[in-house]
Amino acid sequence: MKRRRTPPIRWLIACALSGGCVLALLLNPPAPHEAAAAAQAPLADDATLARGEYVAKAGDCAGCHTAAQRGAPLAGGLGLASPFGTIMSSNITPDKRFGVGQYSYEDFARAMREGVARGGKRLYPAMPYASFAKVSDDDMRALYEYIMHRVAPVAKPSPPSDVAFPFDQRWALRFWQLVFVPRGVYRPREDHDAQWNRGAYLVQSLGHCGACHTPRGEAFQERGYDESSKRYLTGGVNDHWFAPNLTGDKGSGLGRMSAAGVASFLKTGHAGGVIAYGSMVEQIEDSSQYLTDEDAQAIGRYLKSLPAQKPSGTYTPNADPARASVNGNRVPNELSLGFNVYRSFCARCHRDDGMGVPNAFPSLTGNPSVLTEDTTSLIRLLVEGGNSPATLTGPQRQSMPGFVGTLADVQIAQVLTYIRGAWGNNAQPVTANDVSTLRSELHK
Repeated sequence: MKRRRTPPIRWLIACALSGGCVLALLLNPPAPHEAAAAAQAPLADDATLARGEYVAKAGDCAGCHTAAQRGAPLAGGLGLASPFGTIMSSNITPDKRFGVGQYSYEDFARAMREGVARGGKRLYPAMPYASFAKVSDDDMRALYEYIMHRVAPVAKPSPPSDVAFPFDQRWALRFWQLVFVPRGVYRPREDHDAQWNRGAYLVQSLGHCGACHTPRGEAFQERGYDESSKRYLTGGVNDHWFAPNLTGDKGSGLGRMSAAGVASFLKTGHAGGVIAYGSMVEQIEDSSQYLTDEDAQAIGRYLKSLPAQKPSGTYTPNADPARASVNGNRVPNELSLGFNVYRSFCARCHRDDGMGVPNAFPSLTGNPSVLTEDTTSLIRLLVEGGNSPATLTGPQRQSMPGFVGTLADVQIAQVLTYIRGAWGNNAQPVTANDVSTLRSELHK
């Protein structure tokens, strides 16, 4: 997303965006120096601490508050990209000077639900407190006890964020929070059963799925926080990755994936030829693979109940393998640049028929990420490459090479256009300008 000149009336709200990240609470087993953390408050019972650990895992916390290159767990220092600069994650260990060791439960709950730290400092919504506002009191209390008693304190200051004026004026966040942050914990819907409500709760609160998968408005707020909004979970771009549509669209959404497939994807990153990539890999490795089977199934049940919204692309199984003519490209395969690039660089893993290799390389036929209107992730994968998740119960990790130094922009555009129109796929072409624009953004 490019920076642009913003009218003064919007400055107060625009400083809110920093993308859909998390209040990352890395989940450690008890460490030798737990006693130092435990001494700060009365010890909670084992059941509460175990629940807090699970809540922290379900909250996908490892990605933001632990620095790269083996940073100290929860000690902050990871730079989070936003359209307004780099926001550095804070130290949330129970260290009394640099962390949250002096936070009361009320301080902690206010930071989580309202985005206001102890002392009144307003937090950028890189921390998705708009979602955490719905976390139940029992889960919030358990999470607090877990951090205070099972996370080792680290005496490390948080590096300053690099956010340009006027977006560095945190006081202005008060107005954004007043307008856009929901109030009140999740309330079960009486017209649905317990499993559906459990899935809705996890998706809307701890899972904060909307932080990435819901598009943003002009004030960079999420366009909806639950199924009452037609734009909720219809896809959004964060840090040059497109988080796909999670509604029931049969093209680019979950319309052709079963609830069991969704649960499998959350646990292993694999489901019916679809394989996780990009920032979803870390989410699965750090968070959703640790969900209980019951919770993963509940999420699948809830997501599969969402009606199709924002349709994009179509897939016709068992269609003629020749390229679709809908895009106006009737060039025979042998004369197609895209086909020849695919045969030379892609077919070895994804196969001539685009079906991929089960549990290793994804199928490109009918793949929702291939059919989606936004091609950000497709282009980025070809430019930079990627890898599948490494989980406790899933297949072995596989890698895809990047082609930044191998393929020209027009070759990347043509091969993606070929893939989006072959084997029954039907999605709009990719242009060389699309590729060059994203490439320039990635290489800044």
